[in-house]
Amino acid sequence: MSIAKLYGVGTYKRKPYSKAGPAHKAYPNHLQQCFISESPNDTWVSDITYIRTHEGWIFLATVIDLFSRKIIGWATGHRQTTPLIIKALTMATKRLTKDAKVILHSDQGSQYASYDYKKFAKEHNIILSMSRRGNCYDNAVAESFFKTIKKELVKKQIFLTRKIASSKIFEYIEMFYNPKRRHSYLGHISPNEFEKRYNQKVKNNMLLTD
Repeated sequence: MSIAKLYGVGTYKRKPYSKAGPAHKAYPNHLQQCFISESPNDTWVSDITYIRTHEGWIFLATVIDLFSRKIIGWATGHRQTTPLIIKALTMATKRLTKDAKVILHSDQGSQYASYDYKKFAKEHNIILSMSRRGNCYDNAVAESFFKTIKKELVKKQIFLTRKIASSKIFEYIEMFYNPKRRHSYLGHISPNEFEKRYNQKVKNNMLLTD
């Protein structure tokens, strides 16, 4: 690739603008820009982005497990609403065992401060964490995924309809990103493979203990 002067779409860089604002009054920033998790379903991050179509914007809400960088919950819709986030979270919470607790980090968007969102979090033993206002670095993993999907899926094209966009997003997340896309953070394996190896290691350790 170097000889042929070929470059992956992910090489484009732009320095994001960020000005640190105040912390949320109700929910502290539990992460403090430390995006390392030692076990699955210990810490999640969530955010919303938008993608252009010829019908108008389509919004994508995601939930990412910091342990494997896997997209464990996602949803698309015509508007960036609280129900959109809850739909993505509902998918993610299917991974939780009874009485399990998980930290969920987000920005200070109005959807993440709504009554329904906080109610859902309380019902599922989710500990809320929030970025400082207007600081994208506090939720860098979620921002990084949106940057990736826009470069690898959306760049230089506008989807004809929201339905087509949603279908392509499904294919990208469930058929490529989670099962196939390699991550340097994970030792150049996919999120699914990383989780698979972890679960096998846990299983082997249990057998040795028995």
